[in-house]
Amino acid sequence: MNKANQNLLHPSRLVGADLAAWRKAGGGEGLLAALKDPENIVAKLQEANLCGMGGAGFPTWRKWEAAVAAQSKHGDKYVVCNANEDEPGTFKDRFLLEKTPHQVIEGVLIAAVACRANKAVLYVNPHQTESLAALKPAIEQWKKSDLYIRIENYLGKPLDLQLVESSGRYIGGEETAVISWLDGGFPFPRRKPPFPAESGVAGEPTLLNNTETFANIPQILAKGAEWYKSLGLDDAAGTKLYSLSGDVLNPGLYELPMGTTLQELIYVHGGGMLEGRTFKAVFTGGPSNTLLTAKDLDVPLDFVSVRERKSSLGTGAMIVISEGTSVVRKVSEYVEFFAANSCGQCPPCKGGTYQLSRLLNRVDTGIGTSDDLRALQSLCQLLPRSGRCGLIDGAVTVLQSSLRTFPEEYGLPAAEEQQ
Repeated sequence: MNKANQNLLHPSRLVGADLAAWRKAGGGEGLLAALKDPENIVAKLQEANLCGMGGAGFPTWRKWEAAVAAQSKHGDKYVVCNANEDEPGTFKDRFLLEKTPHQVIEGVLIAAVACRANKAVLYVNPHQTESLAALKPAIEQWKKSDLYIRIENYLGKPLDLQLVESSGRYIGGEETAVISWLDGGFPFPRRKPPFPAESGVAGEPTLLNNTETFANIPQILAKGAEWYKSLGLDDAAGTKLYSLSGDVLNPGLYELPMGTTLQELIYVHGGGMLEGRTFKAVFTGGPSNTLLTAKDLDVPLDFVSVRERKSSLGTGAMIVISEGTSVVRKVSEYVEFFAANSCGQCPPCKGGTYQLSRLLNRVDTGIGTSDDLRALQSLCQLLPRSGRCGLIDGAVTVLQSSLRTFPEEYGLPAAEEQQ
């Protein structure tokens, strides 16, 4: 997209851990706007129609509104930036933390102002060593800045901004698992309610958002909701970071208007398919969603439009595969990933992902039987919503999608024959 329309990845903002350079590029203006009118921060996010960029696409203002209204039990409130990014095909958050950490931190600090939170945490996957290396000096620079003092004056108490390494486990990115880890426990997800905004870290109100979500906040506060909405196409608002990988000529991270078509992402920005390859399908939003095929290349990549195709935009990861690639093999690899990353506290998830992985491996290696296929289909009916988090649902979703979209690769009748 045109640099003038970029939000997160404009070259002037990719200054690394240099707060002076960040402020020279306009950094801090969003925070100053927030301090001038703290009561209207949530309303501005609602007007901008910003949605969470960590996967679900939940309206950001609703989370913030709940956290603002929540009453502290012991005088503390928490804001947590969830940067545990560990899903195959997703690499947007680490880029933001490495190249523009102050943009993320400023978003977190604006959230602290909105919620009157005196505890702010950047929760980062320890495997992202370059992200950690950029954040450590960036946080120290903020603590010594005049802006930080102004926040503390507004709060009427010290602000504790800290960097915490996550467990490094995939499941550690689930929001209740984040809370469990920050409380000193194992990153076990728990059932909701209560939601984090009501009872989170240390039992106190806690606002959790994804890295990309926080990175959008400063520009919305500084330039206004209408400016942010104008970056999107049609009814979609803002921009989105798309992690494009797989069988394309130019894999990489692209910031494009929300609503850019899948066709444009792959064939214009991604340079099209590798030489001699033909597009077959794409795993949208990472490996835990449904497959889109050639008939879906016209879909606008926004939360609503992708959902209408019975898929999900998720984190914006797009894993492209070409004709000749075994769908069963790819799905088997992804389900094996889920099985290896189950936390083990829910027997249906622990045992179910293991059985799915075992059966898929049998089919993939050519020794699967009709009984194995029936077992796979049966498990797809039994397992959804049987765990405390969405891990088992993600494994079932991608499997069901592949069974429905490419039944012949499993040795099943084509879709029209099954009807």
